[in-house]
Amino acid sequence: QVQLVESGGGPVQAGGSLRLSCADSGRTFSRRSIGWFRQAQGKEREFVSAITWRGGSTYYSDSVKGRFTISRDNAKNTVYLQMNSLKPEDTAVYYCAARAPYLLTSSSSDDYAYWGQGTQVTVSS
Repeated sequence: QVQLVESGGGPVQAGGSLRLSCADSGRTFSRRSIGWFRQAQGKEREFVSAITWRGGSTYYSDSVKGRFTISRDNAKNTVYLQMNSLKPEDTAVYYCAARAPYLLTSSSSDDYAYWGQGTQVTVSS
């Protein structure tokens, strides 16, 4: 089974940085593309970033491009989301999600089969 666990969230002031981690205890993590999504209170879940299973291609939503960086370390079964220059509008629960093996990245949450429980990021002004 794919079991994703997010960590690294917490309170931070505007302009600060956080690094989120998405770890998996399964055996197929290195063959799965990973996406990061977020959901603010009262709003729909939205795409943030994604990385291919090879790690050679990355994708970002326009709202975080230039501020966030996604990377992966398959030896550690972990994907990271480095978040810099955080803004209050970045406040949300952040989720990582995995696709089926060998599939490419997608910005649609419907294309991801496995989800973590989420980690809260709160950016204060």
